[in-house]
Amino acid sequence: MNTAALSRRGLLGAFAATMVVAAPTSSKAFGFLRGAGDIRRIRMFSGRTGESIDMVYWVEGEYIKEAMAEISRFMRDVRNNKVIGIDPRTIDIAAASHRLMEASAPYNMLSGYRSQETNDAMRRVSRGVAKNSLHIQGQAADLRLEGRSVSQIYRAAASCNAGGVGKYSGSNFVHMDCGPIRTWGG
Repeated sequence: MNTAALSRRGLLGAFAATMVVAAPTSSKAFGFLRGAGDIRRIRMFSGRTGESIDMVYWVEGEYIKEAMAEISRFMRDVRNNKVIGIDPRTIDIAAASHRLMEASAPYNMLSGYRSQETNDAMRRVSRGVAKNSLHIQGQAADLRLEGRSVSQIYRAAASCNAGGVGKYSGSNFVHMDCGPIRTWGG
């Protein structure tokens, strides 16, 4: 069985669980989402730039190209203004987690895309930065959420069963990525 299919199934299940409490299986979730006019929305701000986004990026099974471009620009490497296309699966995990927590506050994004140069510079001052970080591929985000603890965010993201989730209690953030399913720090 393909990991991408498992990730998609996990995400759709997470979205369905937040929309229909009575949906007992992900197979019913697929049917529900197909015809329900489903939308996905992401809300974030960046303390580094003062920018914020609040947008629908997916409607009825389709990613909105312009919204994804804006998300990618927002999640750019702010140290050198380099932009890469952010993997939509990362946004799906963040949005599903947000929805599971029934949060209204936007995420505080600490880090989205990181260029190789930025990642290397961060590695020189912190042993917690991976050499081949998924941030370099546009497949990860480090997030906080006002009104929710690191443990609450971590549990919501991990329950999506759709990628990597790291809990950094000492630094008060949760790492979410669309790589292999794994957890750490919990």
